[in-house]
Amino acid sequence: MIEQTLAMIKPDAVGANVEKEIVARLEREGFRVLLSRRERLSRDEARVFYRVHEGKPFFGPLVEFMSSGPIVALLLEKEGAIEDLREVIGATDPAEARKGTIRADYASSKERNAIHASDSPESAKVEIAFFFSTLEALRAARQRTCRA
Repeated sequence: MIEQTLAMIKPDAVGANVEKEIVARLEREGFRVLLSRRERLSRDEARVFYRVHEGKPFFGPLVEFMSSGPIVALLLEKEGAIEDLREVIGATDPAEARKGTIRADYASSKERNAIHASDSPESAKVEIAFFFSTLEALRAARQRTCRA
């Protein structure tokens, strides 16, 4: 089944100027980039996006990190996109990530791990809506279908 999911290239990877390499890798893996948006999240916006982690010890540092520089949000589409993207990015801790995954190649630590990916259909829906309107997502998917 064709799914949509969200990937977010984090401030460490954007700051290292590897976002184009990451996008190219995602495309080689069969993901279609429907929409892309470069943003700088405020602390409040980062708190809202990561609210599922509120109360955990890493929440404050995560909010600070995610608001420390620009990010690139990507609306991706592919058959089995959510599970496939999680495989392509690798484990949260790059020391545990399989060789050849994005985090193994570009992340420097568990906290600065280069990329975020939705972990379920439910979170993908919420996270996509955070960055892209439903109308934008539908139009982008329709345009891709018409070009194919």
